[in-house]
Amino acid sequence: MNVRTHLMWDDAVTGYDFGPGHPMDPVRLGLTMRLVEAFGLDREVKVVAAPPAGDSTLRLVHRQDYVDAVRRASADPAAADEAYGLGTPDDPAFAGMHEASALIAGQSVAAAEVVWSGQATRAVNFAGGLHHAMAGSAAGFCVYNDAALAIARLLELGAQRVAYVDVDVHHGDGVQAAFWNDPRVLTISLHEHPRTLFPQTGWPAETGGDDAEGSAVNVALPAGTGDEGWLRAFHAVVPELLAAFRPDVLVTQHGADTHIEDPLAHLAVTVDAQRAIAAGCRQLADEHAGGRWIALGGGGYAVVDVVPRTWTHLVGVAAGRPVDPGAPTPDAWRHEVYARTRQQAPLRMTDGREPRWRDWEEWGYDPADALDQAVLATRRATFPAHGLLP
Repeated sequence: MNVRTHLMWDDAVTGYDFGPGHPMDPVRLGLTMRLVEAFGLDREVKVVAAPPAGDSTLRLVHRQDYVDAVRRASADPAAADEAYGLGTPDDPAFAGMHEASALIAGQSVAAAEVVWSGQATRAVNFAGGLHHAMAGSAAGFCVYNDAALAIARLLELGAQRVAYVDVDVHHGDGVQAAFWNDPRVLTISLHEHPRTLFPQTGWPAETGGDDAEGSAVNVALPAGTGDEGWLRAFHAVVPELLAAFRPDVLVTQHGADTHIEDPLAHLAVTVDAQRAIAAGCRQLADEHAGGRWIALGGGGYAVVDVVPRTWTHLVGVAAGRPVDPGAPTPDAWRHEVYARTRQQAPLRMTDGREPRWRDWEEWGYDPADALDQAVLATRRATFPAHGLLP
């Protein structure tokens, strides 16, 4: 067992369930854990079930009146108050909402604690990454912002600089808002352009508050961006900023909804590129954060074909035992998928692609290319604040 990597898991996180027909189907979590187990990755890490986050922890990011509103809606869904973003089509209230949300938050906060204390070097909570929740409201399928809570806990414990990299197809708006004016936190979000996707934020010009100029970095990718463009944008922005910022800890969010099959967005990324980004994040943590890495899940609504494979690759990368992309998915797992969903499971851990990209420094900038225009807009908006050339 590699105790240097912790996998945060409690079967009760599948209680985060907005009901039949909602895109955030908790089966994606259960199927991911079963795939992790099918590959024996649970024996390569320390699996830890942390307690739910209490009110004092939730208040690191959320207002108490909001926590109280979630608790009321949890006890009686009919009492949900839309003024707090509860009882809406995106965030319908359900019995046990507070308990399930606090449990997911608790896993991410505990991940921060074990990494900061040195009990682990890396920790994964693929049930987390609920990055849209705001201080006083739910949003975008997110009730408590576990990513922001993990970062806030790191700062409380003494971290001087925390970098957050979000590769979900949607802008990491809640995390950006939580640390908008805090120079100790660098938030980097790569997402589909706000013209074409919720939450319609994350423009390159959003660069942080008056006391933290350059601390918010946003790469707004054109709809239709595929593996090459996605990886090119990541490597053209993230490594240089992390090298300049020198974080104590790297926190990353790995929403799987960038995938070409995802029903709620418009990028064209494969599982193979998502695996490459996970490997890149681990390498960047090793190079710039002393190896300290907290990896979270996020969105992802192709709940059988994509999410379990993507996050199993993430766990394998974190554990130092990456899963061979060409490996077949285990028979027992495929049978469970069919039994639980009546869908056919993917046969292999790959989409059959070998991700490649044109290096920004080597190939330069093509002014006629929409992807390069997006990258350059971000570099011009934020790189000078870090002493870097656009």
